[in-house]
Amino acid sequence: MEVHIFSSFLVPGRAGLSDRYNSPMAQPDSIRVEKLDDCRFTIPVQGRMNVPGVVYADERLMADIRKDQALAQVMNVACLPGIVRASLAMPDIHWGYGFPIGGVAAFDLEHGVISPGGVGYDINCGVRLLRSDLAAAEAAGRMRDLVEALFRNIPTGVGSHRKDLRLDARSEKKLLAQGARWAVGQGFGEERDLLHIEEGGCLEGAEPDQVSERARERGRPQLGTLGSGNHFVEVQRVEEIYDEAAAGALGLAPGSIAISIHTGSRGLGYQVCDDFLQVMLRAAGAHGIHLPDPQLCCAPIGSPEGRRYLGAMYAAANFAFGNRQLITHWVRQTFEETFARGPRGLGIEVVYDVCHNIAKIETHLVEGKERSLCVHRKGATRAFPPGHPRTPAAYAAVGQPVLIPGDMGRCSYVLVGTARAYEETFGSTCHGAGRRLSRHAAKKQARGR
Repeated sequence: MEVHIFSSFLVPGRAGLSDRYNSPMAQPDSIRVEKLDDCRFTIPVQGRMNVPGVVYADERLMADIRKDQALAQVMNVACLPGIVRASLAMPDIHWGYGFPIGGVAAFDLEHGVISPGGVGYDINCGVRLLRSDLAAAEAAGRMRDLVEALFRNIPTGVGSHRKDLRLDARSEKKLLAQGARWAVGQGFGEERDLLHIEEGGCLEGAEPDQVSERARERGRPQLGTLGSGNHFVEVQRVEEIYDEAAAGALGLAPGSIAISIHTGSRGLGYQVCDDFLQVMLRAAGAHGIHLPDPQLCCAPIGSPEGRRYLGAMYAAANFAFGNRQLITHWVRQTFEETFARGPRGLGIEVVYDVCHNIAKIETHLVEGKERSLCVHRKGATRAFPPGHPRTPAAYAAVGQPVLIPGDMGRCSYVLVGTARAYEETFGSTCHGAGRRLSRHAAKKQARGR
């Protein structure tokens, strides 16, 4: 099922950070890749690989993928201990820090590892989609006012912060433990919002005390802000419906206004990742783990270092859930002010909120047996099927919503998880339209426009 959403107005962030690095790797042209079918390629087991690599792409995408080191990163991930089934790459794969962006890997809890490079710096960067009862035709004449109001109410850019939000150290720890639940409890949204957020907007097992004081200091003034890079609030119009029953379950109607929010854990999540890279590099050596690339530094999942990182990473993920919840509240307020309507008249509701950068303990069927696995999704989205216990009850018949933003100003898509994706990819899919150019190359081409 696809609901085609045309993106018509943007509130983007203003700058970005790059994941580039200079680790030695195999040349892309030297990597042996075999075509499985029209949409899958495999990298056979070779060298220290424990499992094959599987890349979801067609011929045209594969030609682009071969231009950077992403395939070498797929191979490197396959070398990590305890990896199950395959090192997976989604269609928007590109070069990242350690893992490729678009990489998915599941690890056995007894023998496997957890790696900050498999989550990324922007922990729980994610997308939230809001629906509304507002018709695009009604809103057309007010878009300039709306976008200017969104800019006023939702700070963007490097170091952005809200002057009217004061988060003290005690409240921040509660936010890190409770995520979006904390925000709703403070009056930023409704309880029903939590029903349509991955994991209910709170990852259990978060340990705020594992988050450094430096990370907490960076996070306090940044709560409720978009930040920079490709983060945005986007006002959209539902343009095309491919599956009316599924779209109806999601509350999306042709010609209606929708809003996408794309942001993450800001400086707090970045600092958590940075803090643990050296910890994990030492842990890998202490536990005798061979690293094909130092940026894949990791620790056994059950080790003290692994448990500490998991607790800190979950806390950062909860910060991101709370961040998107506050922005949702200010989006609603902005619409109410601009169109002089109350909440009931606008009907702005959460369709779904998904994580892009996360590692979570999940149960999956492997060779006919249920196993608990630590599933890393970096630049990848969870896509659970109809009837799965973690799919929201309202969507049990159609599957978990999957949100695929396009490049800024163009088409985005809403899909739903399927049983086949659940079986093949541990319930995972791509997190965006992908890229055919690096950010540097794109800026170079766009210069002057």
